[in-house]
Amino acid sequence: MSQFSPMSRRQALKAAAFAIATGSIVATAPATATAQGRILGKVIDYAAGVPSAQSIRNKGYIGAVRYVSQRRPGTENWMLGKPVTLNETRAFASHGLEVASVYQFGKAETADWKRGAAGAAAHAPQAIALHAAAGGPQNRPIYVAIDDNPTRAQYEHQIRPYLQAFKVALEASGYKLGIYGNYNTIDWAIKDGLGQYFWQHNWGSGGRIHPRVTLHQVSNEGDKIDGISVDINHVYAADWGQWKPGNAVNNFIPNIPGITNGTRPTIEGLPPELSQLSSNPQIMHLVQLALDALRAHFRVIGLSS
Repeated sequence: MSQFSPMSRRQALKAAAFAIATGSIVATAPATATAQGRILGKVIDYAAGVPSAQSIRNKGYIGAVRYVSQRRPGTENWMLGKPVTLNETRAFASHGLEVASVYQFGKAETADWKRGAAGAAAHAPQAIALHAAAGGPQNRPIYVAIDDNPTRAQYEHQIRPYLQAFKVALEASGYKLGIYGNYNTIDWAIKDGLGQYFWQHNWGSGGRIHPRVTLHQVSNEGDKIDGISVDINHVYAADWGQWKPGNAVNNFIPNIPGITNGTRPTIEGLPPELSQLSSNPQIMHLVQLALDALRAHFRVIGLSS
């Protein structure tokens, strides 16, 4: 999903695969993760660019998980696949493809979850706004990325509060929480009542697939489409969080009762990343619902907003 520094997860997996293929080591774990169930199809995810919908369909994929997040500093010139756009999702729909949404901005030392609950105040409104701007309907999940192999302590003190706050914001705006993580992260979250959709990566998963997994990322940079490297994911559920922008109104989202084009809520501290979306009252209404819910959540847990 995200790129890593030298001898990263991706490079380590490639090195191990080469060693097994050449017989230089003896495999002590399954060559592939333990099967979770019948594979219903394959979807891709990508960040370096945007392959055409026709090319994706020609490859036999049924859709993609797409970023509802901005490019992080230092990646502006190559991470051209962020964020997803309405034009892209409409092209998908016209070719019989579907989209699911994922939020990930930082990585490694700047991982989003490292700020705990406070990080969700910055990230959740952006995820909601960018999902809506791409035509994403309500009642769909947004996967929140834990693109790491965290310790139990990191989960308890940073990841769990981050996911809890994200869940509050998403549900207040009419969305559901999805989680992208490894086996342990998904297992811990389920036991804490967090998440309804689960997208698993292999880093730290020990060759296991969680039985609740919706999607499983089986290969990083496993294919190239229109010259763009993409990751491959197996689909294990009929509902993997997918959506089409067919019900978009005014190039954004369905009309919300009581909100008109003449109404523009004022949101204090609106992140600059959302300034280009602030003229759409429907999107701003959803963001306002999320921020109000986060403020209430912070009062309960004793954090300032």
